[in-house]
Amino acid sequence: MENSPNIENKVMAEIKSGKVKLRSKYVFLAEKLGVGSALALSIILAVLFFNLALFYLRASDNLVYLSFGSRGLLAFLDSFPYGLIIIFVISLFVAGFILKKTDTAYKKPFGFLAIFLIIAVTLLGAMLTFTRLAERIEQGMFDPHSPGRFFRPFMERGLNERRGGIVGRVIEVGGGYFIIQTPHGLDRVDISFLEKDLTEEVKVGSWIMAVGDKDQGIFSARLIKVIDERGIPMIERGVRRHFGPPLSLPVEL
Repeated sequence: MENSPNIENKVMAEIKSGKVKLRSKYVFLAEKLGVGSALALSIILAVLFFNLALFYLRASDNLVYLSFGSRGLLAFLDSFPYGLIIIFVISLFVAGFILKKTDTAYKKPFGFLAIFLIIAVTLLGAMLTFTRLAERIEQGMFDPHSPGRFFRPFMERGLNERRGGIVGRVIEVGGGYFIIQTPHGLDRVDISFLEKDLTEEVKVGSWIMAVGDKDQGIFSARLIKVIDERGIPMIERGVRRHFGPPLSLPVEL
């Protein structure tokens, strides 16, 4: 205790000489607000992109390709929402890093914080499904006045062509082929090389999914199935957006 006055005098001397600078309480407040804002933004982005990824997997054709077994793996990988998952993981990692640096959490193990964040983001993202926010974002992707247009690069993959799969609404049934409407236009599906013939179930107006390969604008199907368009609402809306509602379809040949 005898050295206290000397230490105090030395500190005051350093301050007066300018070697030690006092920081205003407003600077500390601004720094805390900045860290808090960055943490909140990271968590919001993680929740939002997790919700969009859930919606994408549920509403697109991505997971349905797995029902074809190994034949559908290429189409599944080609349609997987990599962009959504990458932004979600990055946002989650940034949120965890910032949280680790805060005064209230710096003593906690990073593993504990990671588990807490994953559980919190998962629950919040799942709860967002009841708000239909992701569906409104998807429907606003092509509206130049909607905020949904900013998410188009991440969601549009669900409507693009697949290398190993195809899905759409049948508008023509011919000898050895179907003509179908897809979100990106009309496609011809060659059914001459099917491993299992289910073509008798296909009618004009049916929705089909097929796996195979595309060459010179023609998709050669190896396996095919009739599906319910209600299970792929994102694709159905894409077709309706491109062609309009199926008011009158051509008859079978």
